[in-house]
Amino acid sequence: MKSTRIYFTFLAAFLCLGASAQFRKYSNEFLNIGAGARGLAMGSAQVASVNDGTAGYWNPAGLVGVKDHPQINLMHAEYFAGIGKYDYASIAFPSANNKRTVALTGLRFAVDDIPNTLFLVEPDGSYNYDNVTAFSSADYGFLVSFAQKLKEKENKNIHFGLNAKVIHRSVGKFAKAWGFGIDAGVQIIHHKWKFGLSARDITSTFNAWSFTFTEREKEALYLTNNKIPVKSTEMTAPRLIVGAARDFKLGKKTSLLAEANLDLTFDGRRNTVISTDPLSVDPKLGLELNVNSVFFLRTGINNFQRALDDNDITNQKKVWIYQPSVGAGFKVQTVTIDYAFTNLANQSNPLFTHVFSLRLDMVNNDKTKAKKKK
Repeated sequence: MKSTRIYFTFLAAFLCLGASAQFRKYSNEFLNIGAGARGLAMGSAQVASVNDGTAGYWNPAGLVGVKDHPQINLMHAEYFAGIGKYDYASIAFPSANNKRTVALTGLRFAVDDIPNTLFLVEPDGSYNYDNVTAFSSADYGFLVSFAQKLKEKENKNIHFGLNAKVIHRSVGKFAKAWGFGIDAGVQIIHHKWKFGLSARDITSTFNAWSFTFTEREKEALYLTNNKIPVKSTEMTAPRLIVGAARDFKLGKKTSLLAEANLDLTFDGRRNTVISTDPLSVDPKLGLELNVNSVFFLRTGINNFQRALDDNDITNQKKVWIYQPSVGAGFKVQTVTIDYAFTNLANQSNPLFTHVFSLRLDMVNNDKTKAKKKK
């Protein structure tokens, strides 16, 4: 039965969960992919400047920037030649006085049509391909966001936001998990400067896993020396992202936005620019050229890591690698279309992905005309 072990790799994602609650360094990692092609093109440097419906993901305080009318944001991306599919959608509702905003956000990352080869090999050692079925491994995130202006002056504004999020993860019919967490964010606008802080998983977001196997499946796992998992709880440690941004005027209708973020994790040493135990710091940098608030060019860089140099035959020399991205966008009346060309790995590994996103401002023409008359 040794040959059958190679067919159970799909179980590794949840067999490794322990029987007791514990922090996982990369728990709920699908929630760190991003939202909107604008943010991805800018290297995920968003917490200080984001002011549209995607702020429910990046920094809920930025939702205050959605004014006068509801806004819809949509994004679809495919990774690893279409194997992994990522979808994002949000809708934001500002209050009548534009001091508060409520938003709903949904995310899904899934790998569909995974072959289940658990019963491919018959007891006599022969292969029966009719026993191969398919299942999906999917992660879902649902966010309810609230943002409010705390202080509003000509040269200084302070915004605050909260997220309540529900997480659902499933691996076919074998394993399912439900989780809950809370995020908080602050944005401060002072003259031409913007400052942001996003505290994610401040309640230590958890996933409570449950597993379902038939007696036949349990027998197959036992005969191939695989552990049969039991109920468990997986914890996600808090994360803090701080950032600063500034707009630079380049002309009457042209400006350049520059933003820098620091992503601080507290779950142990990571391969980042600053790596200590328990604190690790990962910088993110982004630029956006704005032409008349109609056309945009963007670039960014993040995910700095130390890795072995492929050109070093001694296999001892290490070099810095990073994740670059570029993008563009244009706005036509109430519709904004953004594009990002981003790398999942680093500058030396060509795993680039094309990402498109759509923003729709749901303007009520009757109300707009009434305001103009006043």
